[in-house]
Amino acid sequence: MKKKPNESCNELKSNEVMNLKDLMAQENLHLDKLSSLVKAAIDEEQLLSSRLIELEHDSETTLGQRCADKVATFGGSWTFIIVFFSILLIWIIMNVWFLKDNIFDPYPFILLNLVLSCLAAIQAPIIMMSQNRQEEKDRRRAKSDYMINMKAEMEVRGLHGKIDLLIAEQMKSLFSVQQAQLDILTRIEKSLKK
Repeated sequence: MKKKPNESCNELKSNEVMNLKDLMAQENLHLDKLSSLVKAAIDEEQLLSSRLIELEHDSETTLGQRCADKVATFGGSWTFIIVFFSILLIWIIMNVWFLKDNIFDPYPFILLNLVLSCLAAIQAPIIMMSQNRQEEKDRRRAKSDYMINMKAEMEVRGLHGKIDLLIAEQMKSLFSVQQAQLDILTRIEKSLKK
């Protein structure tokens, strides 16, 4: 018994619709997978960000540490050099010319040397304390930079994997669509020959 052309067309249409629905379901599953991967990546980023913020926060500094930082900042400035050089010149000029009769520190300036030695002896460890704190900050910053670089490398690798997965899934979908189209064309060709 021969099928009517309308019945065969209706069968073709229903088969096409079924195939297309299957393809759409596969695409929806693929999109769901990608969306879950993106959500997981966002959650990981938030965890890393909170860890980095914790690393960056300085613990409360003590009065001594704040003083050491200020002394080191002032001791390494042009203001300190100019003020220090001015005091030296005033000291020398006062002892050589103005206080000729009542010199409190005669020419080799032994008292000035003592004051300079005491200043250097006090200033050096204070500056060292400040530098040690700065080194600790630099270590923490380097650690956070390392973590960021590692995270970036992992993200790049993950993106490569996701792109490869996406391309593979798209190729499967394209091949499925192409196969469905070939099947439709074959059926049409057979129905036209009858």
